[in-house]
Amino acid sequence: MIKNIIFDFGDIFINLDKQATFAEMAKLGVTKISDEMIGVYHQYEKGLMTTDEFIDFFYKKFEIPKADLVYAWNAILLDFPKKRLDFLKELSESKKYRLFLLSNTNDLHIKWVQDSLGEVFYNTFEKSFEQFYLSHEINFRKPDSEIYEFVLNANNLVADETLFVDDLKENTDSANKLGIHVWNLIPKKEDVTELFTKNKIN
Repeated sequence: MIKNIIFDFGDIFINLDKQATFAEMAKLGVTKISDEMIGVYHQYEKGLMTTDEFIDFFYKKFEIPKADLVYAWNAILLDFPKKRLDFLKELSESKKYRLFLLSNTNDLHIKWVQDSLGEVFYNTFEKSFEQFYLSHEINFRKPDSEIYEFVLNANNLVADETLFVDDLKENTDSANKLGIHVWNLIPKKEDVTELFTKNKIN
């Protein structure tokens, strides 16, 4: 029996254009993503470097204006349909499940989200969860198994009583290896508001 639901954020609640940042960076002359750049990105997403350090890395490497870098970095972020917030709010108010957010989200992205959504919308979203875990605040990132173990242990959750919803198969596969039930949601084909029809949970 499912008692706990852990949700991802991007392409679960907020829509993403996953190619947009690459496209914007290409306009700035950065057409190849090196292993070093990916490593820096992962460090930043884990909160192991500051936003200033992250921006400085790309600024020094490519001599691109910092404002343009920030714009390109946030280009991935799109809209957050209100029907998903309404669904989440109703689910939270029902008290049937313990709800958690677990997202690979960095400081620049969450600040853009807060500004874009506005205080009331964002606060309603955040307060719908018992815990609101962002990778840069807890120093873990998906799909590393440690991040799921952290959430389970910190909240005394039983894996077999927990459902994890994420759009990336590598993330749901990693969680499933720990005994967590998963829904690998396919963006544009499925919607989080279909949670109960797609997963047959009570």
